[in-house]
Amino acid sequence: MTSQLPIDIASARPRRQAEEPPRPIAAALQLPADHVSAIDDSHDRCAAFGLSRFESPDFAPVPRADLAVARERNQRLHTHAAPVMELLHEQIVHTQSMVVLCDAAGTVIHAVGDDDFLARASKVALMPGANWSEARKGTNAVGTALVAERPTLVHADEHYFHANHFLTCSAAPILDPRGNVLGVLDVSGDNRSYHPHTMALVTMSARMIENHWLSQDFRHVLRVHFHPRPGYVGTLMEGILAIGPDGRIAGANRSATDLLGTTGAALRQQTLASLFGTTVGALADLARSPQAGAMVLHTADGRALQAVVRFNAAPETGVVAAAGRPAAPALVAARPTVRGGVSATGRTNGSGAAPTPNGAALAALCTGDAQVAALAQKARRVLDRDIPILLVGETGTGKRTWARALHADSHRAARPFVAVDCASIPTAELEAELFGRDLPAAQGGTLFLRGVGELPLPAQARLLRLLQGEGDGVAPDIALICATTRPLQECIAAGTFRDDLYYRLDGLALRLPPLRLRSDVLPLAQRLLATLAERAGQGPGPAPALSPEAAERLRGFHWPGNLRQLHNALRSALALADGAAEIRREHLPDEIQGGFEEPPGAAATGPMATADPVGTVSRPLADVERDAIRRALDAAGGNVSVAARQLGVSRNTIYRRLRA
Repeated sequence: MTSQLPIDIASARPRRQAEEPPRPIAAALQLPADHVSAIDDSHDRCAAFGLSRFESPDFAPVPRADLAVARERNQRLHTHAAPVMELLHEQIVHTQSMVVLCDAAGTVIHAVGDDDFLARASKVALMPGANWSEARKGTNAVGTALVAERPTLVHADEHYFHANHFLTCSAAPILDPRGNVLGVLDVSGDNRSYHPHTMALVTMSARMIENHWLSQDFRHVLRVHFHPRPGYVGTLMEGILAIGPDGRIAGANRSATDLLGTTGAALRQQTLASLFGTTVGALADLARSPQAGAMVLHTADGRALQAVVRFNAAPETGVVAAAGRPAAPALVAARPTVRGGVSATGRTNGSGAAPTPNGAALAALCTGDAQVAALAQKARRVLDRDIPILLVGETGTGKRTWARALHADSHRAARPFVAVDCASIPTAELEAELFGRDLPAAQGGTLFLRGVGELPLPAQARLLRLLQGEGDGVAPDIALICATTRPLQECIAAGTFRDDLYYRLDGLALRLPPLRLRSDVLPLAQRLLATLAERAGQGPGPAPALSPEAAERLRGFHWPGNLRQLHNALRSALALADGAAEIRREHLPDEIQGGFEEPPGAAATGPMATADPVGTVSRPLADVERDAIRRALDAAGGNVSVAARQLGVSRNTIYRRLRA
């Protein structure tokens, strides 16, 4: 690189230092030595480019046609970054600052900021179309971050051009899962408004964009989320590895490379076996377990990492979907026709499929219960009429399955189905996830908001504005389906849900009956057994029959976990039957075999209280706790957060019990 520059860097530094005084403002910030060295190196490059610190910078924007090309080329980057920029700006509002997004060449493609600062910023071309590479604008956070490929702060007189000394700029490069630079996120403002937290906010925002990008690129493969400290799994600080079908590392976020002390290129030469001594199959089996939670992985040098494995499910069909359980993980390359998978943040995305004939998806949910048949008939009448649907029911009653069936039977079936679990996404990321990624991805298709009552009030206000077409005057082209485990009127009374949004969402309310109140438990069980047996490799032949005793136990059980619990019970029974022609009573879980279920309306005496399965013999407290946790996890489909809420304990309590 040096040989291509007009001035030798080594000879440029002594002359520049002799001509210019030291930078007192930068010294007062007490920045680390490597920062000062990075600024010096950048100044040397600028001198080698032949730039003069006292000349007027080139503030002319790129031609409008070139800007249009840059924006089109970086449309995906803009889609991911725009909502994150809005959130970032809310953190720095009224600080005489603006948030800037540049592409990999340093061209500004999007900017948001304080109105009173925009006019001043326009004088130094901090607007779309301006190019802030070092060759054009000297030392600056954007251009220097592109060269160094790391977060960069350039404050006041550290800018090469004197015209930019009134600025303080914090920038972080945005990398794709293979380590390539996609662009730069920057906060620029008046140097008198400098705050040391700004750099951290910019860096975290860039990582949020990177994680969105990784989740989208690898939404159909197994992913490992990890950190040495369990409390950091699920946060922006977690490392994420995308694992290919052969066990090789297909992609990683920046936290993963930092935590493992390596580079993205080096990681892609590794496999699960070489990194952690395990295989794709072993992790997939563990992730499928109803008790799946945090696990411990050990690196080759013996370090322990807390990890959670996530994968996207294959399409749910028939009664298996009605049970609310995902199919086997899709450990193959993404196919555009795959519908629906659960992402790292509890989201389901997928391309559409051909519409089901004659409402077959809703028909598949009807197995003889009059209540369910009536609900399906109601739903058919409002399909394709732009009427929002609200699904209300206990955990495990199949709300997600109903949403999928409604989408499949609508004229939008060939368009995306995007499901968001509002309770599983951290509040700090929810707006960026929902409005920056999920809602745009659902255009033309169906958006399913699961746990809509968990939306924070600011997100509710923004969702209402979007649904009403405020802003650009155009409402999104989506079918909206929401789900909740308790009536939203209770949330309104508690002040946690907006009544105006409720009336916008409550076009048709479908109240799904709990399994204990349905008359079709045995037909459901038989259909589930047939699907589970085929999936287990027993072929398409007759499924095992239910013995009279087993059928009686299924019919009389209270089913606190509803369809999910039925699915898990039959899956376990099928494994215990081991190919036998009949599922007998002893194959069923202990609590279903007899004498253990609570009658409807029975009240527990505490979050961990449970009946003694024997009824006469006292049991150790640890056994009682273990059984209560197991039942709660079964009922919640392995979702630790939901199980913790049901038990009235923290997630960490459940994790500790599971490790024990």
